[in-house]
Amino acid sequence: MTWKINSSENKQVDRFNVTIDQVVVPNGDEKTFSFIDFAKGVCVLPITNDNHVLCLRQYRHALKSWEWELPAGKIDLEGSDPIDTAKKELAEETGYIAEQWLELGSFYPSPGSTTEEIFLFAAAGLTKTEQKLESSEQIELHKISMIKLKSLVQSGEFKHGAGLAAILRYKFTID
Repeated sequence: MTWKINSSENKQVDRFNVTIDQVVVPNGDEKTFSFIDFAKGVCVLPITNDNHVLCLRQYRHALKSWEWELPAGKIDLEGSDPIDTAKKELAEETGYIAEQWLELGSFYPSPGSTTEEIFLFAAAGLTKTEQKLESSEQIELHKISMIKLKSLVQSGEFKHGAGLAAILRYKFTID
């Protein structure tokens, strides 16, 4: 049996659309279930010719801290090809473009509370261009070794969910 939706309401809160459904679950209980309708996104693992990774240290206001991350962003236009957004985000956030792209699939970072789906990519054959940050982005670019990245992940300093997923998918793809 599927969940029956008795009513559904949408509320726009800043950049988020919150859906509030009144549902009947398979056992017959009536529940209120809310979730955020979130745009799809991308995350890129950029690998240099000398096998280093371009990582970001980005200020995240929600956490009030600087976080280690990989280049990522939302897909602005519904129906756009995720690879186009991945190329745009890599160029804007790092100032690099890539010759080779490897699709690593997608994942749902929090399917219990959002509709967000993130498409993962690895990028290689990097060429320096110009970093073009948005006015709200505060980003430091770091070129780090795979060993240093592994250390940041193992120590828990690298907490970026999409970045962790990209690293894991890449690791399992090349092994």
